[in-house]
Amino acid sequence: MQETTHDRPNVIIFPPVILVATVALACLLQWLAPLAELGAFNQTGRVLSGVAFILAGVCLAAAGRSMLVRLGTNVSPMQPTTALATSGVYSWTRNPLYSGGTLVMLGLASVFAIDWLMLLILPSLLLLHFGVVTREERYLEQKFGDEYQRYKASVARYGLGM
Repeated sequence: MQETTHDRPNVIIFPPVILVATVALACLLQWLAPLAELGAFNQTGRVLSGVAFILAGVCLAAAGRSMLVRLGTNVSPMQPTTALATSGVYSWTRNPLYSGGTLVMLGLASVFAIDWLMLLILPSLLLLHFGVVTREERYLEQKFGDEYQRYKASVARYGLGM
Protein backbone atom coordinates (compact mmCIF):
# COMPACT_ATOMS: atom_id res chain seq x y z
CA MET A 1 0.00 0.00 0.00
CA GLN A 2 1.44 3.34 -1.05
CA GLU A 3 1.59 6.13 1.51
CA THR A 4 0.17 9.43 0.33
CA THR A 5 1.74 12.72 1.24
CA HIS A 6 -0.24 15.85 1.83
CA ASP A 7 0.81 19.22 0.55
CA ARG A 8 0.57 21.02 3.87
CA PRO A 9 2.63 21.45 7.00
CA ASN A 10 2.31 18.62 9.48
CA VAL A 11 1.35 20.88 12.40
CA ILE A 12 0.09 19.15 15.53
CA ILE A 13 -2.75 21.60 16.18
CA PHE A 14 -4.56 24.48 14.49
CA PRO A 15 -2.57 27.46 15.89
CA PRO A 16 -5.48 29.65 17.08
CA VAL A 17 -6.56 26.76 19.32
CA ILE A 18 -3.33 27.23 21.29
CA LEU A 19 -4.13 30.90 21.92
CA VAL A 20 -7.78 30.29 22.83
CA ALA A 21 -7.00 27.28 25.04
CA THR A 22 -4.22 29.16 26.84
CA VAL A 23 -6.48 32.14 27.58
CA ALA A 24 -9.36 29.88 28.67
CA LEU A 25 -7.15 27.76 30.94
CA ALA A 26 -5.58 30.88 32.44
CA CYS A 27 -9.01 32.37 33.19
CA LEU A 28 -10.15 29.13 34.80
CA LEU A 29 -7.01 28.90 36.94
CA GLN A 30 -7.28 32.59 37.89
CA TRP A 31 -10.84 31.90 39.08
CA LEU A 32 -9.97 28.65 40.90
CA ALA A 33 -6.63 29.72 42.40
CA PRO A 34 -6.38 33.50 42.12
CA LEU A 35 -3.01 35.17 42.03
CA ALA A 36 -2.79 38.88 42.68
CA GLU A 37 0.57 39.99 41.28
CA LEU A 38 -0.67 41.94 38.25
CA GLY A 39 -3.53 43.45 40.24
CA ALA A 40 -0.95 45.12 42.49
CA PHE A 41 0.21 47.34 39.60
CA ASN A 42 -1.40 50.69 38.83
CA GLN A 43 -4.64 49.81 37.07
CA THR A 44 -4.59 52.71 34.61
CA GLY A 45 -1.04 52.00 33.49
CA ARG A 46 -1.68 48.27 33.33
CA VAL A 47 -4.84 48.70 31.23
CA LEU A 48 -3.30 51.28 28.89
CA SER A 49 -0.20 49.18 28.25
CA GLY A 50 -2.35 46.07 27.83
CA VAL A 51 -4.58 47.79 25.27
CA ALA A 52 -1.46 48.92 23.40
CA PHE A 53 -0.22 45.31 23.30
CA ILE A 54 -3.60 44.06 22.09
CA LEU A 55 -3.82 46.70 19.35
CA ALA A 56 -0.25 46.02 18.22
CA GLY A 57 -0.89 42.28 18.17
CA VAL A 58 -4.14 42.58 16.23
CA CYS A 59 -2.52 44.94 13.71
CA LEU A 60 0.49 42.67 13.27
CA ALA A 61 -1.62 39.55 12.78
CA ALA A 62 -4.05 41.38 10.48
CA ALA A 63 -1.19 42.67 8.33
CA GLY A 64 0.20 39.15 8.05
CA ARG A 65 -3.17 37.66 7.18
CA SER A 66 -3.89 40.42 4.67
CA MET A 67 -0.60 39.77 2.87
CA LEU A 68 -1.32 36.04 2.60
CA VAL A 69 -4.81 36.74 1.23
CA ARG A 70 -3.36 39.27 -1.24
CA LEU A 71 -0.92 36.62 -2.49
CA GLY A 72 -3.76 34.16 -2.91
CA THR A 73 -2.28 31.58 -0.58
CA ASN A 74 -4.01 29.79 2.26
CA VAL A 75 -3.81 31.41 5.68
CA SER A 76 -4.44 28.14 7.52
CA PRO A 77 -1.47 25.79 7.94
CA MET A 78 -3.97 22.95 7.60
CA GLN A 79 -4.03 23.69 3.84
CA PRO A 80 -1.29 23.94 1.18
CA THR A 81 0.85 27.04 0.85
CA THR A 82 0.80 28.27 -2.73
CA ALA A 83 3.03 31.35 -2.45
CA LEU A 84 5.88 32.48 -0.22
CA ALA A 85 5.20 35.79 1.56
CA THR A 86 8.40 37.83 1.86
CA SER A 87 7.31 41.47 1.61
CA GLY A 88 5.38 43.84 3.82
CA VAL A 89 5.29 42.68 7.43
CA TYR A 90 6.98 39.45 6.28
CA SER A 91 10.11 41.44 5.46
CA TRP A 92 10.86 41.79 9.20
CA THR A 93 9.16 38.77 10.78
CA ARG A 94 8.48 35.33 9.34
CA ASN A 95 5.58 34.74 11.75
CA PRO A 96 3.47 37.88 12.18
CA LEU A 97 0.30 35.94 13.01
CA TYR A 98 1.97 34.08 15.89
CA SER A 99 3.88 37.11 17.12
CA GLY A 100 0.64 39.09 16.99
CA GLY A 101 -1.19 36.40 18.95
CA THR A 102 1.50 36.50 21.61
CA LEU A 103 1.14 40.27 21.96
CA VAL A 104 -2.63 39.86 22.29
CA MET A 105 -2.16 37.31 25.10
CA LEU A 106 0.24 39.64 26.91
CA GLY A 107 -2.22 42.48 26.52
CA LEU A 108 -5.15 40.43 27.83
CA ALA A 109 -3.09 39.34 30.83
CA SER A 110 -2.29 42.96 31.59
CA VAL A 111 -5.75 44.48 31.01
CA PHE A 112 -7.61 41.85 33.04
CA ALA A 113 -4.82 41.09 35.56
CA ILE A 114 -4.75 37.40 34.61
CA ASP A 115 -1.55 36.29 36.34
CA TRP A 116 -2.01 32.72 35.17
CA LEU A 117 -1.92 33.87 31.55
CA MET A 118 1.52 35.36 32.10
CA LEU A 119 2.63 32.00 33.50
CA LEU A 120 1.04 29.94 30.73
CA ILE A 121 2.36 32.00 27.82
CA LEU A 122 5.77 30.31 27.90
CA PRO A 123 4.46 26.72 27.68
CA SER A 124 2.00 27.76 24.98
CA LEU A 125 4.81 29.40 23.00
CA LEU A 126 6.91 26.26 23.30
CA LEU A 127 3.99 24.22 21.97
CA LEU A 128 3.52 26.72 19.15
CA HIS A 129 7.23 26.75 18.31
CA PHE A 130 7.83 23.01 18.27
CA GLY A 131 4.37 21.82 17.24
CA VAL A 132 3.67 24.40 14.55
CA VAL A 133 6.48 26.79 13.56
CA THR A 134 9.34 24.31 13.13
CA ARG A 135 7.02 21.98 11.19
CA GLU A 136 5.89 24.82 8.96
CA GLU A 137 9.52 25.74 8.34
CA ARG A 138 10.41 22.18 7.29
CA TYR A 139 7.44 22.18 4.92
CA LEU A 140 8.39 25.55 3.39
CA GLU A 141 12.01 24.42 2.97
CA GLN A 142 10.82 21.35 1.07
CA LYS A 143 8.29 23.30 -1.00
CA PHE A 144 10.29 26.44 -1.84
CA GLY A 145 13.90 25.23 -1.44
CA ASP A 146 16.62 27.83 -1.90
CA GLU A 147 14.14 30.71 -2.07
CA TYR A 148 12.90 29.91 1.44
CA GLN A 149 16.46 29.29 2.71
CA ARG A 150 17.52 32.78 1.55
CA TYR A 151 14.41 34.31 3.10
CA LYS A 152 14.94 32.42 6.36
CA ALA A 153 18.55 33.60 6.52
CA SER A 154 17.58 37.25 6.10
CA VAL A 155 14.40 37.64 8.20
CA ALA A 156 13.96 36.94 11.92
CA ARG A 157 11.56 34.17 12.89
CA TYR A 158 9.56 36.23 15.37
CA GLY A 159 10.79 39.75 14.62
CA LEU A 160 13.23 41.89 16.58
CA GLY A 161 16.18 39.74 15.50
CA MET A 162 14.83 36.58 17.14
